[in-house]
Order: sequence, then C-alpha cells, then structure tokens
Amino acid sequence: MSATENLFVLRLKDKSTSQEAFRELIGIYKERLYWHIRNMVKNHEDADDVLQNTFIKVYRNIDKFKGDSKLYSWMYRIATNESITFLNKKARLFQITSEELQDQIINNLESDVYFEGDEIQLKLQKAIATLPARQQQVFNMKYFQELKYREMAEILDTSEGALKASYHIAAKKIEEYLITN
Repeated sequence: MSATENLFVLRLKDKSTSQEAFRELIGIYKERLYWHIRNMVKNHEDADDVLQNTFIKVYRNIDKFKGDSKLYSWMYRIATNESITFLNKKARLFQITSEELQDQIINNLESDVYFEGDEIQLKLQKAIATLPARQQQVFNMKYFQELKYREMAEILDTSEGALKASYHIAAKKIEEYLITN
C-alpha cells in the first residue's frame, strides 16, 4: 500500500475525517465497482443495490482493513462476495439453481433498457453465462475491466498462473460457444 493510500485509509478510520473521506472514496471507486458488479448481476437496478450494500460493508468494516492489500482490492473482494450472495439469495427466492438464474438473467438482458450491447454483445454474454462461476469472474475481470493478473491474484487470493490458465480455458470455451451457436 502506498503512503498516499495509507493516509487515505487513516482518514477513513478517523471519526473526525471519516465522513468526508468516505464521500471521496465513493467518488473515486463508484463507477469501477458498479461495472464489476454489473458484469456479475447483469441488471442495472440489482447492480445499484449490490453497490450500495458494498459501500455499507466497506464503511462498517474499514477498521478491519489491515492494509495487507490495496484498498481497491479489498473493496473489490467485498463487491464480489456481495454479488455472489445477492445472486444466491435471488436463486433461492425463485427456488431455482444458480445456472437457471444465470439463464433467466441473460434472457432478460434483451429487454433491459440499460443494456447497451448489440446482438454480438448479447451472444458474448450468453457464452460467458455458460462458464463456471470462477471462470466467469476471471474472464470478466480480464476482458471487461482489463485488470492485470497481478491485481486479480491479489483480489481473488490466488496465483497468477492459476488465473492465466482459468482465463485461457474460459476464452476457449467462449470461442467454441460463439462458433457453434
């Protein structure tokens, strides 16, 4: 963690400066976290809800942040976990499997007014939805958010080699899906 980030974290933890620092934090990371969440939950309203829950968790747990990783990596991990929890709750609510929920979400993309993709983008989203959850996550982080393997390894707490392999396998599966469908 850099000296600047360390000072920022201290401001977040200090009761006299936490409100202002937290507003800054939201301004800096809101859009990046939104798109990470949106790539997982697909729906704009759901992404907004999960983003709000993410920032609430960050605010409530900032004192537990030890600085072992970058602040953004820590928040990204929280956003990822909140997204997964949200999707699992939604699947349980509808009494369907996670895979069935993914299918439903992708099918609803066509009627989502916030979805700005064309037919090719929709086909790509359908291909991504066929991947196991971890491969989806790795593919989205690399392809859409253009994160480096080093950053992904820090966020997902795994090796760069494992992530490279996972991304390669995911890309091959997506390529096969796009060719055959």
